[in-house]
Amino acid sequence: MRLPRAVLTGLIATATALALSVGSSAAADRGHARTREAMDAVVQERHAPGVLGHAEDGGGVWSGSSGTADLRTLQPRMPQDRFRIGSLTKPFVATVLLQLESEGKVRLDDPVGRWLPDVPLGRYGAGIGDRSRPSRTLTVRQLLGHTSGIPNYTADPVLRRDYFSTRFLTRRWTTHTPEGLSGAALAQPPLFAPGTKWSYSNTNYLLAGMIIERATGHSYAHEIERRIVRALKLHDTSLPGTSPRIPGQHGRAYSTLFVPKREAEVHDVTAFNPSFAGPAGEMISSTHDLVRFVRALLTGGLLPPRQLQEMKSSVAVPDGDRYGLGLTRRTLSCGVTVWGHEGTIHGSRSSAFTTEDGTHTAAFNINGDWSGDTRPLVDTEFCGT
Repeated sequence: MRLPRAVLTGLIATATALALSVGSSAAADRGHARTREAMDAVVQERHAPGVLGHAEDGGGVWSGSSGTADLRTLQPRMPQDRFRIGSLTKPFVATVLLQLESEGKVRLDDPVGRWLPDVPLGRYGAGIGDRSRPSRTLTVRQLLGHTSGIPNYTADPVLRRDYFSTRFLTRRWTTHTPEGLSGAALAQPPLFAPGTKWSYSNTNYLLAGMIIERATGHSYAHEIERRIVRALKLHDTSLPGTSPRIPGQHGRAYSTLFVPKREAEVHDVTAFNPSFAGPAGEMISSTHDLVRFVRALLTGGLLPPRQLQEMKSSVAVPDGDRYGLGLTRRTLSCGVTVWGHEGTIHGSRSSAFTTEDGTHTAAFNINGDWSGDTRPLVDTEFCGT
């Protein structure tokens, strides 16, 4: 499906009118009326196809939607819909590594070279430009916290040409491996000496997934499924590997393929091989499952106290948040502090956050990637303004 933006705007207006005509009453919103208004604004003002929200707090369980799941049929988004969660995969990967640390199988301060001796890490030695010896300072902790100095593989010009342009429409069926994807990034000079600064890099989590495989003898997907998905009964959550399908109930996902033009065409990108994201962002889930996961994580349901504290040890990052080990700490406009993560991948923007005590948790998804992030939705849900 390929639509000009002008046609898309008309379809979204129609979908919004239909969604509002069948929307829940204020009473049914159980104190989340402002959140529903913010979701409607994402559709009406930012021209997103549709938005899903799910929250659990002292008032109970609430689910809401706005806009449409399908621009052809104009069917509404449903609470059970599954979607790609992008970088929200990272807290799952980090949780498994921290579980392995609690079991004595991996140490956070292990040199990455210990686990990946066949990966060319020579540029990440004692200092920038030191290529004479293998890495002894690049650690597992630095991968999880994005303080490694390794460039982001998704910034590689070749990959950007193939996946962040209209070339994606033909390249999206290609299978990749973490080893292959990380190679170009590791061939570049370090951004900084390991541990000295912070820079978000998907390459870190390709390597983290590889370490899980070396430490357990199983794929990172197997360990996430065994240790988290099955343990928490996350029935909507999966790791598709190379499968282009979203299993179970789902709507459509739409993308402008990151073309920076107001008139950029909108494409249906529901189906693609997510191996180009791998352990940095391949997972599929639902708002319900994401709420269950982040609440269990922050309340000690997945990690012992020491490992959870390590995960929450954070540094300041440029957007005003703080970042721990696969976990974001955000202070909202009303002063409330929440923990969680965001995720963006072609056709999907998601987030899941919870208060530290787990008494208020929420997750959101936008099924279009051009409409901005979910920050206003998170702020409105937890602050009520």
